Amino acid sequence: MSKHSAKTAGRSAKTTSGTAKKSAKSVRVTAKKTSARLPVGKVTRPVRMIAPPIVPVKATKMIRTPSPPVQPVAMHELPIRSHKYQVGETVYYTSPTFGRAAATGSYIVVKLLPSEGDDYQYRIKSSGEAFERVAKESQLDRA
Repeated sequence: MSKHSAKTAGRSAKTTSGTAKKSAKSVRVTAKKTSARLPVGKVTRPVRMIAPPIVPVKATKMIRTPSPPVQPVAMHELPIRSHKYQVGETVYYTSPTFGRAAATGSYIVVKLLPSEGDDYQYRIKSSGEAFERVAKESQLDRA
């Protein structure tokens, strides 16, 4: 083989491999183009999901059963305690030993107040004072 024919053979081998590369590339490009193209005259829209029709559910009838009989609770009769003294009654007030010393003496019950714990309370007033006091039943005695 001549020197010239060897060069030509080498070139032809290069060109055939280059041509093969180009043709493979062109096939890929055309494949991309064809897959990206939309058919002419056809408009595609996104597919919407259609909800299934709403089927009304039949209302089930509620079955009522009689409740078990309830036994009456035994009420312990607590003695209803009321105030020992009445409004307008004169009482003797004894001041407590702790705190401020109050004037011990005769007072008149002005108002009945609710209990504080076990002791009922009273609003009392002395004729010698301009104000009223609150006293517990345990601090009062009959005058």
